[in-house]
Amino acid sequence: MKDLEKRIEAIETRNKRVETDKAWETSRTRKICIMVLTYIIVIIYSYFIRNFDNVLLSSLVPVIGFTLSTLSLKLIRKFWENKIDKRK
Repeated sequence: MKDLEKRIEAIETRNKRVETDKAWETSRTRKICIMVLTYIIVIIYSYFIRNFDNVLLSSLVPVIGFTLSTLSLKLIRKFWENKIDKRK
């Protein structure tokens, strides 16, 4: 019986994590952070190269900006999760 209780508890824990992941992926907070961080990276990049004639190089900006912004969202996500948990 204890094994069954442990399995049910593990499933409930996993379900909560999956629900939180889904809420984060569709949250307005995540989308706004990605936009802002990408914009900041593009501004910094523009100041460094000062040349917008090279299309191939300029095309990398959104890709690099998006990648870096999504990698740096862990701290913001933790803050967001704590805020969401307090509402429940």
